[in-house]
Amino acid sequence: MAPMSRSSRNTLNERTSLHFPGDTLFARLARTVCRAGCLPRKELYEAWETARRLRRVMRGGPIVELAAGHGLLSMILILLDDTSPAATCVDIHQPDSFGKLLAVMREQWPRLADRVHYREGLLEEAPIAPGSLVVSVHACGVLTDRVLDRAIKGGHRVAVLPCCHDLDRCDQGNLEGWLDGPLAVDATRVARLRVAGYRVRTQTIPAEITPKNRLLLGEPV
Repeated sequence: MAPMSRSSRNTLNERTSLHFPGDTLFARLARTVCRAGCLPRKELYEAWETARRLRRVMRGGPIVELAAGHGLLSMILILLDDTSPAATCVDIHQPDSFGKLLAVMREQWPRLADRVHYREGLLEEAPIAPGSLVVSVHACGVLTDRVLDRAIKGGHRVAVLPCCHDLDRCDQGNLEGWLDGPLAVDATRVARLRVAGYRVRTQTIPAEITPKNRLLLGEPV
């Protein structure tokens, strides 16, 4: 069977589950997401690649996913580290895809029951308990900066995969003479976290999934 493009925006479904044979956690996860029939293929890979890199360096604590959309990242983070007791997904509106995904994920992994919740509203209004892990994948433009604002204000661990850099509104740190605009924005975000007393790690997920692949991890020291 020919390999599928990991960057495709085509929706995963029962037919595409044939492309994920085997008994690895990712294969079982992919087939489960296929059953939900609501998620673009690239978003499965974005959530998986982000979650597994994140869990190598940050474990435990409640998860708060801001600008969460479908919330798959939160579900995967609990699967990879069961010491996180629960996850709260926060966004202006809860999409239908969240309920569809959570239903099939709970069927496959019953331990997810009552551990992943959704809160509609502004991310600035969401409660974040001490010790939480604040995460976000592809929060567009300044929305990533608002995620960092919440993390820094509360001294929380944070992981973001930025997206759609708004060069008119995002701080480029006066680096645009040396770096292209989106890279200048992300470098400035690194500097901001370091000034706030964070230890920062910079990684990437595979560019074949998305060109917006810079992963920024920060922990207060």
